Amino acid sequence: MAEPRPTRRALIALPLVFAAGPALAARAKVVTVLGDSITAGYGLPAAAALPAQLQLALRKLGVDALVRAAGVSGDTTAGGLSRVDFSVRKDTDLTVVALGANDLLQGQDPRRTRANLDGIIRKLQARRIGVVLAGIMAPVEIGGGYARDFNAVFPALARAHRVPLYPNLLDGVARQRALNQPDGIHPNAQGARIIAARLAPTVAKALAARG
Repeated sequence: MAEPRPTRRALIALPLVFAAGPALAARAKVVTVLGDSITAGYGLPAAAALPAQLQLALRKLGVDALVRAAGVSGDTTAGGLSRVDFSVRKDTDLTVVALGANDLLQGQDPRRTRANLDGIIRKLQARRIGVVLAGIMAPVEIGGGYARDFNAVFPALARAHRVPLYPNLLDGVARQRALNQPDGIHPNAQGARIIAARLAPTVAKALAARG
């Protein structure tokens, strides 16, 4: 017995079914890195900068994520607070807040840094966007009291807002000549890969917690 031939209506519908396939697939999570020159990839091509390297590091962990760069060279926490609403797009699932290095270089009052970061986190949470807070460690050479007060800002905010903390963005890279550009401040390509690899598990865990 011959199989029934598909009707004209069924033939028309087939392209619609196949076209809908990608739309039905799970959307990749969107991670935005809100930061300064370190996350902007100062001195590096985009493919070697921290956001691109973080996307690769997450992929190695089995996490399908699109990582967007939202770093501005020279930005302070005040600058981040002023632009967070338009720098972090509405489809963002998670924002890595990586600001504070320029506050430190300028010797800004840690209380001001804390207030600005607090404002950034509140704005993101009000939009139901997850946050990972990345800290910056002040060296004791700049003054023990100042370093202590500055370094205390990040864990205090993480506790207050119940967000994951990555204690030191430059962990394993700071003061390592082979991992930094000639200025001794900005990571080179190898340094950016190390930062991304170390940061990725914290980001992956935060994304998983959001479901």
